[in-house]
Amino acid sequence: MQPTDRPIDPADPVLDSETVLRLARRHVPAASAVLSVDETGGEARSYLLDDGTIFKTQRPHRVRASTSIEKAVFFQRQLEGVDGINVPRVLGYGREGTIEYVCETRVLGIAARYAHLNEESNRAMLGDLGRLLRRIHSVDQKPFVESHLLPQDRDRQALVQRFQSGFERALPALARDPGLWPLSAAPETVAAAAIDALPADAPGRALHSNPGPPHAFVDPASGVLTGLIDFGDAFISHPAFELRTWPRFQDRLDLLAGYRSESEVDDTFLGVWRAVMIMVEVMTLAAGPRPERRAEAEHALSELLGGG
Repeated sequence: MQPTDRPIDPADPVLDSETVLRLARRHVPAASAVLSVDETGGEARSYLLDDGTIFKTQRPHRVRASTSIEKAVFFQRQLEGVDGINVPRVLGYGREGTIEYVCETRVLGIAARYAHLNEESNRAMLGDLGRLLRRIHSVDQKPFVESHLLPQDRDRQALVQRFQSGFERALPALARDPGLWPLSAAPETVAAAAIDALPADAPGRALHSNPGPPHAFVDPASGVLTGLIDFGDAFISHPAFELRTWPRFQDRLDLLAGYRSESEVDDTFLGVWRAVMIMVEVMTLAAGPRPERRAEAEHALSELLGGG
């Protein structure tokens, strides 16, 4: 687990070991000690137990109101026993007073954000992650839809609104500082064209939401993907949104290659993926001067817009 220097909110205290172990032993009787506490999660706090399991609590401040341990537990249980999917296995879930918790198995390794992978290892890892995501999106979707735990984009208008929300966060910044925008076509024109190209029918899938560097785990020695954690922000939308959270455009290309390696995607999927990537790069440019990222975003937009 990674340390943090972030101060602890008095309304969000670290549980004492006695309380953690008392609750955890309802599900893992062998647990006898708390080895460490992970404060890096914004919405949950994790306690590593000596039997190798994770005891995780929902933090009360709810920076993102849609985040939910209950939702994560439901999602992970739908994936149990599915070949080729490595996510934490739920050992127990419960509430006691203000404490909401889950006890689950630990995915070995470290978050990819802390790993130092060379280009070859990074590309192989992203290919494996793409294949993992495709398998997750291929499980039966009916339980997710019927659970009412996951926010849903139910039709094209909901999908359009998701894109509009993303562009609306970026366009005012680009208007205030036109020097941030490198293309001859106005950013409003690029955004409108991306939205207009969305298909009339784009069936959704249950999405992890952020299968990026904080949540994809790797073996630090080999760079091999070991699993995916934290499903608490899950929602239902077009699966192309799942492929947006890696910072480099090349990373997202490698992720897409893995996603389609075992079963090809159709042109409709690729059209939505292209629109998602355009939105990501527009938002990157609007974020301000970061020379390396700006150069990458400009190149990516040129590729996505056919050299426009």
